Amino acid sequence: MKTLDRPALAVSLAAFLSVCAGSTAATAAEVPAALKIPADQKLSLEALAKGVQVYECKASKADPKVFEWAFKAPEAELFDLKGARIGKHFAGPTWELTDGSKVVGSVKAKDDGPDPGAIPWLLLGATSTSDTGAFGRTLSIQRLETKGGKAPGTGCDAAHAGSEARVPYTAVYDFFVAGK
Repeated sequence: MKTLDRPALAVSLAAFLSVCAGSTAATAAEVPAALKIPADQKLSLEALAKGVQVYECKASKADPKVFEWAFKAPEAELFDLKGARIGKHFAGPTWELTDGSKVVGSVKAKDDGPDPGAIPWLLLGATSTSDTGAFGRTLSIQRLETKGGKAPGTGCDAAHAGSEARVPYTAVYDFFVAGK
């Protein structure tokens, strides 16, 4: 895999952040009804994610003769709205900030979102959090403004069983705590 040198990475990150900053988290009117946050919760943190969605080529559970890309895990860096790296997102799904706090979530609802080429928008509930730090009191997480990340449409067959596909994606993650 080709790695970017630091100047190229900085330019790439700046372009990503300028696009995301121009369309930060969807306004309340744009968020689908199924993904709305309860009225007794308030936004505590907004993070921009850039990374990959990892898929593995596996036999289908419904028909072992058919192979398909199965979601394995996300791998992404989290940035604040100014472009500073603030954490990471990985299997669980788990979000971890540089302050050491973590939140693990489970999907409560999803919506295809406006981009047919992107992974769905999600509403997740926190299933566990760290005792302290910015994620210590997180109750809900929204994944919005997704770009990319969908499983490949081809390339998975018996000859490629066990292989991985790492599909680039970006998203906005909003974290909510109790309060109005």
